[in-house]
Order: sequence, then C-alpha cells, then structure tokens
Amino acid sequence: MARKKYTIEQIIVKLREVEVLCSQGKTIAEATRQVEIPEQTYYRWRKEYGGMNSAEAKQMKLLEKENARLKKLVAEQALDIAILKDVNSKNF
Repeated sequence: MARKKYTIEQIIVKLREVEVLCSQGKTIAEATRQVEIPEQTYYRWRKEYGGMNSAEAKQMKLLEKENARLKKLVAEQALDIAILKDVNSKNF
C-alpha cells in the first residue's frame, strides 16, 4: 500500500472528522477507517497536532525549520572554533 503525504491542513481536517464521527457514537477504529487513515496514524497525529488550528500548526513547522537551520549554524561554528584552537595550539 502506497503511503500518502498529507499537508498540515489535511491532517487537522482528518482529526476533526474523526472527532465528529466519534461524537456521533462511532468507535475510533470505525471513524479512522471511514476517513481512510490507520488508527495508529490518528493517535500519532493527535499527539502532535491535537488542539491546534492550521495557522498554529504552520507556525510550529516554520519554527522547527528555523530551529534546525540555527542548530546547523551552531554546529558549523563549533567545528570552526575547534579547528582554529587546534591550529593555534601547535607551535610552528
């Protein structure tokens, strides 16, 4: 079975659909089957995106991307500093 890639907005819509179906008396297994996602995926999405609206989820993804970029910069700078210290410690 091919994996589908859902956008954040689609994930939030699917979570809301499952909530509506559960409030109508269906079990989570039945609701996830009806919206065509595995039950485990529902729980993973609910853990990550539960209670968010699409604007908040987009902002979170942007912040995660920025954080990854900054971590990469810090790692590169730390490597540069270590190289300079090593070169500076040697007597020529």
